[in-house]
Amino acid sequence: MQRSSPSVPRRRAPAVFAAVVLGVFIVGLGCAVWIGLRGASAVQHLRSAQATVGSATTEVADPAGAIERLGEAAPDTSAARALTGDPVWGGAEILPWIGPQLAAVRTVAASVDDAASTAVLPLRAAAAVLAPGALHTPDGAIDVARIAAARPAAADAATRLRMAVDRIAEIDRAPLLGAVSRAVSSTSAALDRAATAAEALERATTLVPRMLGADGRRSTLLLFQNNAEWRSLGGVVGAVAQVDADAGRLALVAQASSADVTAFVDDPVLPLPDDVRGVFDTRPARYLQNTTQVPDFAVGAAVAREMWRRTHGEEVDAVVALDPVTLSYLLRATGPVTLPTGEVIDGDDAVPLLLDEVYRRFADPREQDAFFQSAAAAVFGALAEGRGDSTALVEALTRAGDERRLLVWNADAADQAVLDGSTLQGALPVSDDTRTTVGVYLNDGTGSKMDYYLHPRTAIGWCADGLATLRVSLRNDAPEPSTLPPYVTGGGEYGVRPGDALTGVYVYLPPGAEVVDRRTSSDGAVAPGFAGGLHDGRAVVKWSVQLSPGQTGVLDLDIRMPTTPRLEILSTPTRDPRETPDVGACPAAG
Repeated sequence: MQRSSPSVPRRRAPAVFAAVVLGVFIVGLGCAVWIGLRGASAVQHLRSAQATVGSATTEVADPAGAIERLGEAAPDTSAARALTGDPVWGGAEILPWIGPQLAAVRTVAASVDDAASTAVLPLRAAAAVLAPGALHTPDGAIDVARIAAARPAAADAATRLRMAVDRIAEIDRAPLLGAVSRAVSSTSAALDRAATAAEALERATTLVPRMLGADGRRSTLLLFQNNAEWRSLGGVVGAVAQVDADAGRLALVAQASSADVTAFVDDPVLPLPDDVRGVFDTRPARYLQNTTQVPDFAVGAAVAREMWRRTHGEEVDAVVALDPVTLSYLLRATGPVTLPTGEVIDGDDAVPLLLDEVYRRFADPREQDAFFQSAAAAVFGALAEGRGDSTALVEALTRAGDERRLLVWNADAADQAVLDGSTLQGALPVSDDTRTTVGVYLNDGTGSKMDYYLHPRTAIGWCADGLATLRVSLRNDAPEPSTLPPYVTGGGEYGVRPGDALTGVYVYLPPGAEVVDRRTSSDGAVAPGFAGGLHDGRAVVKWSVQLSPGQTGVLDLDIRMPTTPRLEILSTPTRDPRETPDVGACPAAG
């Protein structure tokens, strides 16, 4: 009996194997096509959603419209989430190389969808409560109860948006391709702006009612900074005012020139920390004009509060600093105001009028201060009367706060903690694992108002891994000194030739940073060497330069510090809002 040959199964084995391989290939190809098609569609939806979210988060003048646009992104985000959430997509995330890209796209889609789908409702609720025209009571007071009622919705939206930002932050970007990595970064930035805006709304609805007397009378001391004579936080304090609030009703109860506030020539009014004295001596605690010299508003605000108490016998609850640029923003919201002289001032002429023309009109500093006080009182009167659209006022205050022209300090620690992390605190530069921040602060050394004519430019960029270059340049564009009043030039009273401007540039380095090289070039007079010190763990480098009209001075610092995704500069706000720091390419290569 003939036995069947065992060679037949062996011949069939390769065929079976080939069929399996072909099947796997076909399935894999099918999965790849499936993922590719769905991925392309998901990317289109995400790009559309990102454009919508981006436009919404940059719109300040129309919060209600911005919220509606944020809601309009929901269909795109939901579609992208569905396209990237199926089992085939999830299974492919374990593959090398392509897996991290797919996981990143899925996380971004889910995070943006959560933000657009869940944060819009509470934001819409908050916007409805804070609708323009609804924030004043029938008798003209600010409706502090209505503002406070918007807080729960604002807090809910802020929490949801911040959760979305944190979820994207957990993505490991090391294995991501350039296009995917850029998409993750830009989406994260857009959501972070939205979360920051919602957090600002939460802070405002928490703190504003308290500061406006929701729980009883509150007093606030206003410090008006003069950007024509620089101090670290903006300018010398030239005038002050006390505003009292009770249940949303505002009253201007006192005004004074800084010259009317007692100068504590012999002893500081409050003790300054040793490191602050090491950099600035005791001047910020002896003269009201210098209270904004320390680039930490909490230090100067407490000093100004004590000076006011000793001079006028009033202990205020809060201190707020602002400058003529902030007044110009407010005037664009309220409309023009009329001064006691009959002169009309508006948002376009406020800055040149208050920082330049007033010195040509009045030779007596007290007359100058009186004019400034009248302008501030007129703007305050317009606000107290409820003039101006509330949306425009929010835009004006938001812009001033973002530019660090509006600073707030509360004597109550719990109230002040509400502002933690915001620009309103006027705090020292903060660096962490995600950002590296350098401070560049300008202080006049001329005893003049010449800084109206000085133009600073600051730039910073990574020039190598762990090495950044900071460039600071100053240009004196003043006219012929003989055309300027002595009060503007200083008249040589402090040893600086009339028309020249002597400036101290204080550079605050991140904790642990080290200057490895420094270079200066100037057609003016540069003080020999450098000075500085240490302030709250931050090395401070001081560079002094004296410039005649038409001259320019430049400082370059090569700084060794850990590379982080974000590089930032905090700088003294000047009278020109366009003079903002440039962060990008290595300045030495520019």
